[in-house]
Amino acid sequence: MLECIVWRLLVAGALLAASASVCHADVVSPRRLLEVADIDRPTVSPDGRSVAFRVEQASVERNTYDTVWYVQGLGDALPRRVADGGVPLRDSAGGSLPPKVVWSTDNRWIYYRALVDGKIDVWRAAADGSGAEPLTHDAADVRDFALDEGGRVLRYSVGATREGVRSAEQAEYDQGIHIDDTVPIGQGLFRSGNVAGRMATQRFGKVWFDRAPLLADVPDRWTELELAIGARRTLAGSEVLSVPLPATALIGVDGDPWKSVRDPHDGRVALLTRIGDGSGQMYRPDVLLSALPSGHARWAVECESALCTDKAITGIQWRPGYDEVLFTITDPRLGLAQSILRWNVETGEVSVVVQTGGLVDGGRDPSSNCGVSAEALVCVTAEADRPPRLERIDLESGERHVLFDPNAALARDMAKVAPARLLRWVDRQGRWFTGRFWSARRSGAGPTPLFITYYSCPGFVRGGVGDEWPLASLAQAGISALCINQPPGYIMDAVARHGQGMAAVESAVDLLSSEGEIDCARVGMGGLSFGGAVTMWTATESDVLAAASIANPVVSPSYYLIGSMKGDAFLKGLRDMWGLGSPSETPERWKAISPAFKLDRIRVPILFQHSEQEYMYALDYEIPLIREHRADLYVFPNEPHQKFQPRHKLAVYDRNLDWFRFWLQGYEDPTPSKKTQYARWRQMKAGMAVRTP
Repeated sequence: MLECIVWRLLVAGALLAASASVCHADVVSPRRLLEVADIDRPTVSPDGRSVAFRVEQASVERNTYDTVWYVQGLGDALPRRVADGGVPLRDSAGGSLPPKVVWSTDNRWIYYRALVDGKIDVWRAAADGSGAEPLTHDAADVRDFALDEGGRVLRYSVGATREGVRSAEQAEYDQGIHIDDTVPIGQGLFRSGNVAGRMATQRFGKVWFDRAPLLADVPDRWTELELAIGARRTLAGSEVLSVPLPATALIGVDGDPWKSVRDPHDGRVALLTRIGDGSGQMYRPDVLLSALPSGHARWAVECESALCTDKAITGIQWRPGYDEVLFTITDPRLGLAQSILRWNVETGEVSVVVQTGGLVDGGRDPSSNCGVSAEALVCVTAEADRPPRLERIDLESGERHVLFDPNAALARDMAKVAPARLLRWVDRQGRWFTGRFWSARRSGAGPTPLFITYYSCPGFVRGGVGDEWPLASLAQAGISALCINQPPGYIMDAVARHGQGMAAVESAVDLLSSEGEIDCARVGMGGLSFGGAVTMWTATESDVLAAASIANPVVSPSYYLIGSMKGDAFLKGLRDMWGLGSPSETPERWKAISPAFKLDRIRVPILFQHSEQEYMYALDYEIPLIREHRADLYVFPNEPHQKFQPRHKLAVYDRNLDWFRFWLQGYEDPTPSKKTQYARWRQMKAGMAVRTP
């Protein structure tokens, strides 16, 4: 990196004028990336002739998301709109939850949960598009539902009533909120989190910093509704059907249990277990595919073909009417590209159905499954530069046919002006990495600046994990962009874990610089969650960066102080994942891990764009940086770990684009409303120039 240091000193404060002349490109604007139509949970009808799926799309203008349920015949040119999907349900980190949809046995109806007018009910929509209606009309929100085998009875579960939850919130407000290990201090305490489409009071859930509404621990209450006559009755606990899957230890399957799927027709079970030496890792590194070949089998058979051993298998499902398990491989050496294969449990034969350069599943999550019939899969396909579309894939021939492509115009534009390619490389220790690379639109003959984000880059890559950095828009504006995938496994040692991420960044910069592709003196980086942690680590431990943007707090004394109210579970997680006790117990480890003790080693400007739920965890190291004009901080109200409000996401996209164009190209957007922003950044630039040794 010595050459980069010298070059950075030469160009500091005097970036090439050519880079400043690059015009704003709007062919693939941040807003177009934000308003992509996402397709989720394709589910094939019992007769195999139709598929139901939901489309979700952001609306910046109305600051909301539109969801629509469609049904399409597998031979039809276009889908039928059958119902509005309501407000998308989200997990407490801000991610959209995959919708559940169930077909009636006669193929006439689809059943699904929907949040409409502040109530989560089970709805029924006619597959021919003739109408939709809520069925449950319960005083509490529906948590789960199922149809009986004949489709005559709907069973659904609820918890506390909506009025009960609101009353509990108001009672706390009136009497004062008692602070204990369940209260997420560091955010607003009264109705500050989005739960089921409304601002609700939250408590910590069971997993790390997961949140849940008040009274979430009220046990499920199941009700049975006879669809023909509307009669309902409350089910006793003994009447709630729950078929336990077999314990792998009892059926001779090696490894740690991970996933299992039961064939609904005959009780066969397909299983994935984790195997191999997991020393120093959170999980064992390899995956074993096996199955109980019948509902009464007491011993599992293993898939022994070379096509299913030592593979990153992430999904399984049974092929209806066949002795075949369909399994999905998400290959880390191919940039998380997916393929689907079929394994005949009786013969042991394995055949490839389809191989792609991106995702081929049921949505944005690599662990989702396609819809399946005896003859075909119906999958959502997407690649780094190819937004989602719906395809039918023949299970015998692998022939692919596009059913629905709501993003066709964006796909054409990206192919013209913002194509991406798979990048593979190794660092000096021989560790291999993969990423998706967008080569910048060039205004001259020289190398371009580079932006990097780190963590995970499956499918259509908009802005990395959390979708905060518009990679295609950066490339159009003259800044090459690289999204790096974390290698498989989770290293438990925090120094080694963060060091691996930094090595990926440095070795990628070395590679692209040696090829003349990028200017190693003008490298920016941004990240969310572990990607944010690696960005902060790189800013303190390396000289490779010229600017950074971080979307979340990292470990610091403030983080420890606030989190320690959670008690033993938090303290154990901190010790297991970071090797940290309290700052007084493990002071040297804190000095090695936390940026709060390494502020003098941060020599690059940092843009912090945090959620209101988390920002207070980072103030102990951010305030000193802000006061010294080395950082800028924005906080987005009512947002969790991953921001999701469309206007907030667009603001984050636009500001990140402005930030890196300013620091890596010397460009300022002349829009009058941005004058104050640039005045602060120019002040930062002047101060950083004085601090540079």
